[in-house]
Amino acid sequence: MERFTISLSDDLAADFDNWIQARGYVNRSEAVRDLLRKEIESERLEQNLATHCVASLSYVYNHHERNLSERLAHLQHHAHDLVVCTMHVHLNHDDCLETLFLRGSTQSVRGFADKVSAESGVRHSVVNLVPVSSTSAHQHTHFHPMT
Repeated sequence: MERFTISLSDDLAADFDNWIQARGYVNRSEAVRDLLRKEIESERLEQNLATHCVASLSYVYNHHERNLSERLAHLQHHAHDLVVCTMHVHLNHDDCLETLFLRGSTQSVRGFADKVSAESGVRHSVVNLVPVSSTSAHQHTHFHPMT
């Protein structure tokens, strides 16, 4: 493990300590590591350097919209290699929230998320991509968090 020292103003150090405490970190080092990981992963995604990911795609839709539930189910079945599972919540008489858990190539996951989000009647969609490394063993693909 490599160690380094940083200097912070008293105000910034106090703000950082408050931030650490509010999030339950036990020390500054782990908080800095997580901040660095998050920034590096964001950069990988922005530059299309993350070839594989796990993701959640959440969206709200009106289930009375003509054939929308069937269209969404068709998209999910067509992408069965990406969709790990689906969670469906009834928000009120008209609206539903679905969250899909996805894994696969980042390009494929993004493309699928774009197709679902573009369906007429889908509102408030958001995708959260987490870059991972991929290794194949015994016909199973294993994903590991990027370090």
